[in-house]
Amino acid sequence: MKNNRREFIRKSTALAALSLVGIKTAKSGITDRFSLENSSSKEYIQDAGIKMCFAYFGGIEAEKRKVEFGKQLNVLGAVGGINPQMVGLKNVNSWDMEAVSAVKKAWDKTGLKLEVIEGPPALSEKIKLGLDGRDEEISNFIILMRNLSKVGVDTICYNWMPVISWARTTMDRPGRGGALVTAFDNEDIKDQSLTKYGEVSKENLWKNLEYFLKAVVPEAEKNGIKLAMHPDDPQVDSIRGISRIMTTADAFRRMANIYPSPNNGITMCQGNFSLMGEDIPTLVRDFGKRGLIHFVHFRNVRGGKMNFVETFHDEGQIDMFAAMKAYIDIGFKGPLRPDHVPTMAGDSNERPGYSALGSLYAAGYIRGLIEAVAKS
Repeated sequence: MKNNRREFIRKSTALAALSLVGIKTAKSGITDRFSLENSSSKEYIQDAGIKMCFAYFGGIEAEKRKVEFGKQLNVLGAVGGINPQMVGLKNVNSWDMEAVSAVKKAWDKTGLKLEVIEGPPALSEKIKLGLDGRDEEISNFIILMRNLSKVGVDTICYNWMPVISWARTTMDRPGRGGALVTAFDNEDIKDQSLTKYGEVSKENLWKNLEYFLKAVVPEAEKNGIKLAMHPDDPQVDSIRGISRIMTTADAFRRMANIYPSPNNGITMCQGNFSLMGEDIPTLVRDFGKRGLIHFVHFRNVRGGKMNFVETFHDEGQIDMFAAMKAYIDIGFKGPLRPDHVPTMAGDSNERPGYSALGSLYAAGYIRGLIEAVAKS
């Protein structure tokens, strides 16, 4: 036993001496393999240059707790809408400069930066369904882009889901450890009645989307605005007679080809694309090569488009490490936010999918992934 101990000490001392000798100094000029590797590596930048954000759809005052979390975590990007009432304005349009400027200044005052407008004003049924008044709405949308450009906000996340937008059939399904998650089962809604708009065909939606893109993308180019189309969620064929068209990866390729432009891109909501049956790392690289990814919703799910459940980021069907590696590989540096987090114990389920504690956990998980991938 004593001989073994002496041998261990002797070897440990020798290794320590070698490690000291191997360190490069101005006097000796000696170096080892490890210090060579370290000397050639670049200093790590937090989040690998990706703009980490939180979503604040309730506004600043309603989400004070998450605002404070964001500052403490150094997650300094904000994603939200333009709501004049949030800044005490009345009788002002959301796309007017007065509203846009006031909302931007309110975010600046918190110490956060408004990075993305998600769910933009001046984009409703008139445009998506091709109704009377759509040209006026398109004009207002263009005014919004111009005003956002003037205050330094360059990304708009929008969708092509008229009448019925984001939909779930359960908002409080017990998930891991009793955390509350959202879920969807098409069986629960398939027999619901038509809306007042009756049957809306896919052809009609595609025609109206083309009309919209040809009108607004040239203006987006002039003003440096990135338009980021979000997938339909859920990606079922139709809901209450309203067809859905942004339900496959090929649909996004078709959308991009309607008006090819670096300003005409997508929101890479990876949960939705996974439910379409896509392999996320492969799709990220494909869309990345095309320069289409302007904004990322980093989330995880389990199931398929007809029946699925949201999950914690670390337990769904997407290989999150491989997904993050794909974003790093394509050099993505845009805004990224956690999406649809579970509501954890002690937190409110007032906004399912966007609780403060769930967002806190997700941000730590995402940041760890980014650093692990970037440093490897």
